[in-house]
Amino acid sequence: MEESGSIMFTIDSWYVLVPLFLLGMIWLVFWIKRQGRKLNVAQFVVLISFGIYLLCVIHLVFFPIGVNIGRYANQTPWYQTINFIPILTIDVWTFILNIIMLIPFGMYIPFLNKKVASVKRAATLGLYLSLSFELVQLLIRGTLGSGRSTDINDLIANTAGAAIGFLLVRNIFKVKGLRDFFQRFQL
Repeated sequence: MEESGSIMFTIDSWYVLVPLFLLGMIWLVFWIKRQGRKLNVAQFVVLISFGIYLLCVIHLVFFPIGVNIGRYANQTPWYQTINFIPILTIDVWTFILNIIMLIPFGMYIPFLNKKVASVKRAATLGLYLSLSFELVQLLIRGTLGSGRSTDINDLIANTAGAAIGFLLVRNIFKVKGLRDFFQRFQL
């Protein structure tokens, strides 16, 4: 901390994601025991790879977090960092990257929960995940002065990505030989 009364530093993802990974592994062990059933190797691979995927998404969405509090903090009010205008304010490249980022999430859904059978439900799950990201970004922006913004276009793109990923896997499951192979990966 400087004499100016400002606090400025950067939080790298490893300080958060490594403990999060360890807690996730502990939770997974307890969850498997609570289920009272044995997972095959393929199902275990799905769970571990999904956890790693989520950590990678968290890394991309939130980090690094620039903490900037005090006299030299960003003076832009938090509410001015929210984009409420859909489509018209779109950055095409960012929009495409946000779609791509949640395609794997949509692809994991049929493996993690057989009961999710509709694109609408998969898109809703993608929307909830994206909304949680945007709200946490807003919280970080308001409390730590991070430069991340909250954008309605990210919600749209992420929801579309989850739906696309779900549709890809659903179409793969329609092919008999592939369905038989991939069913062993479902929980």
